[in-house]
Amino acid sequence: MDTADEATFLDIGKRHEITGIVHLAAGPYNMPDPVDYLRAESLGLLNALKAATVWGVRRFSVASTIGAYAGVDEVPWREEAPLPVVAPHQIHVFKKTAELFAALTGDSAGFDTVSLRIGTIWGPLGLPDSPFFALPRLLSAAVWGEDPDLTPPRPLAYAEDATDLCYVKDCGRAIALLMLAERLNHRIYNVSSGRLVRYSEVVAAINTTVPGANITLPEGRNPDRPPDNYLDITRLRTDTGFRPEYDVERAVPDYVDWLRGHDR
Repeated sequence: MDTADEATFLDIGKRHEITGIVHLAAGPYNMPDPVDYLRAESLGLLNALKAATVWGVRRFSVASTIGAYAGVDEVPWREEAPLPVVAPHQIHVFKKTAELFAALTGDSAGFDTVSLRIGTIWGPLGLPDSPFFALPRLLSAAVWGEDPDLTPPRPLAYAEDATDLCYVKDCGRAIALLMLAERLNHRIYNVSSGRLVRYSEVVAAINTTVPGANITLPEGRNPDRPPDNYLDITRLRTDTGFRPEYDVERAVPDYVDWLRGHDR
């Protein structure tokens, strides 16, 4: 369905008993007109919040982003850190406002709201040629026997680049735990692995899993890359008991197996 279609959205509640909503839907990230992008995102979110109000759900979770912390110097990034008012990209702009939209509506309608500040997620059903980080491209190219070309506009990759990498199955389980918890002590949670993973670690796992891949990265760190940081997941661990189950050595073979049977 189109989340911007309010009538179709609300019709779901006539056919099913909905007790909670996890709103992960998003407009195309590369819409060139920021007004069109913000309109599409806002309509989808507002319709989801309207549905939550009409259906009387217990809890509503909305996808925010690790990008909300852009401009925050604190290491690691913690939920209580003051966020800069400005944002470098239209996705970050919307995600910050989405947190406020959800909190305001939930307080008015009487349901819990959770803002999910999600880290760098990869795995099945993700973009195999992500415009945001190079690792999915490196892995998919190895599986499909393609040239792992990382020339612009594809993002560059150096051996010592690092990100808070979280496998999608861990991400999904973390969100489920937040939705099912009897009680939550906060309304904002970082969702990720809670550690930096170097690109060289991932490349080593790809080369081990895919014979003949022989991927190499330039030494050092991308000089144009902002400082690497990671999410503190203490709140998530404390309130749900979450622990990541997929390190790089487990995630890469799982993703390779999946890609071999799917087009994306």
